[in-house]
Amino acid sequence: SRWVENGMTGARNGTKIRYDAVVIGSGHNGLIAAAYLARAGKAVAVLERDSVLGGATSTVERYPGHLTDRGSSSHLMIRHTGIIEELELGRFGLEYLDCDPWAFAPAPPGSGEPPLVFSSDLDATCASIAAACSERDAAAYREFVATWTPLAEGMMASFGSAPNPRGLGKLVGSYGMRHPLALSHQFLSSGDALLDYWFDSERLKAALAWFGAQSGPPMSSPATAPMIGFAALMHSIPPGRARGGSGALAEALIAAIRYNGGEVLASHAVTALSPDDGGAWTVRAGDRDFRARCVISAAHILSTLELVRPLVPSADWARWRRGIRTGFGVGMPVRVGTDRLPTYEGARVEESSRGLQLLVNDRTLLDRRYGVASAGALDADPAVLVMSFSSLDPSLAPSGKHELTLWSQWHPRHLADGRSWDEVKDAEADRIIAAVDSYSPGFADSVEHRFAQSPLDLERELGLWGGNVMHVEMALDQMLPFRPHPELARYRIPGIAGLFLAGASQHPGGGVIGTSGRISASLARSYLRKAVTRKMF
Repeated sequence: SRWVENGMTGARNGTKIRYDAVVIGSGHNGLIAAAYLARAGKAVAVLERDSVLGGATSTVERYPGHLTDRGSSSHLMIRHTGIIEELELGRFGLEYLDCDPWAFAPAPPGSGEPPLVFSSDLDATCASIAAACSERDAAAYREFVATWTPLAEGMMASFGSAPNPRGLGKLVGSYGMRHPLALSHQFLSSGDALLDYWFDSERLKAALAWFGAQSGPPMSSPATAPMIGFAALMHSIPPGRARGGSGALAEALIAAIRYNGGEVLASHAVTALSPDDGGAWTVRAGDRDFRARCVISAAHILSTLELVRPLVPSADWARWRRGIRTGFGVGMPVRVGTDRLPTYEGARVEESSRGLQLLVNDRTLLDRRYGVASAGALDADPAVLVMSFSSLDPSLAPSGKHELTLWSQWHPRHLADGRSWDEVKDAEADRIIAAVDSYSPGFADSVEHRFAQSPLDLERELGLWGGNVMHVEMALDQMLPFRPHPELARYRIPGIAGLFLAGASQHPGGGVIGTSGRISASLARSYLRKAVTRKMF
């Protein structure tokens, strides 16, 4: 049995090894890694520094009767990975509600034009594009979805393994074999260039650019075309909303881990890692030592580097640290409790409230917003995305009330004028609410509660260095085999055996996807099998 195996002693001090693996961090990737290991019969413990489990995939009661997400809200990618089915998370209470229509873009206020409604039904989406833009753009969108669906499916398949030629083969597929140069052009192109190639209407291009920009970079950046191409998959499986809040995913994973004998412990901040000569690890958390055969760190890569600093050559550590960019920041959420849903001119609430409300009609707003933020300043006209998932899940708010997330990009972690975010946060939240009110008059009056999370708050509360919800900047030179650094892209730190990396810092990056947790669990299982064969413990 595993407990007999775990009675074996480590080489240095004779202390019994209690765990096959200790996982640092209870974000969804850390929990997924632990769930796979526990399901395989491994003794595993998850250690979380916070008093709340789930990391950026957690939900709390910020104000009476409202369940408020602390980080992620809409789960776009994990439903395309098979993880939910493999771990049988439905058995542990996880239920996803389809966000359909999955996106909605209102017309410019006062224009009298119809809105853009993106639903999983491609015919209905094309009809909306024809009415709001043109028949030509509707036909182009249909062709765009047909072209990008296999490419996006290849992208998702490649996200299931560490970046290597095999994964590239999944990405390339038959299309790439037939048209290698065309594929390279598609994937290396900027999102804006891709949109200009396919469509005429600026309204349509702005909506899709704002959808793609949720990955972090502006769509003017190289190699951002796939971020827009991913929209094609929303017509097969739309974004999902976990019933009970984003934290319902974490709760189901925790239940699965505990069902299979694993432990998940809050308020256990890891302060030191120490491998012994026999390959076993001592993980220090508070006043307790955890002995394990291997460690998976799903914490931010910069937090992990702080832990391993005594274990690696100083020159290597300095090179990795300098080479990893968090960027100047991504965005700022404002969570609000309201007495009604936002309403938009010419739109039914049923079509506007269930998905991502993309409040942008011109890409110049996005370009300016990014430019101002990159200079360390705040734009007077924020770009906002609204999510009102209490329209799907009334359990999030008291009867007759609603819970919304207003997400705005971009916001610098450090302000060039020297002000602190504690000074400016409320004023910026006012601007974000006002931006929504400009599209939905009366919205500001409907707000009864609010909780703003500045980039500084995200850093403090969730351990997101630089306030970047993607951990590491999602730029071309920090993606695929370069994420988070070319020497750290294989889910390991060179020279340290038995330590594996997971989380948004690793390939494939940020967002609720979970594949880095699954990959790290697979690597840990392989290591444990080989360790037993070599009688390391």
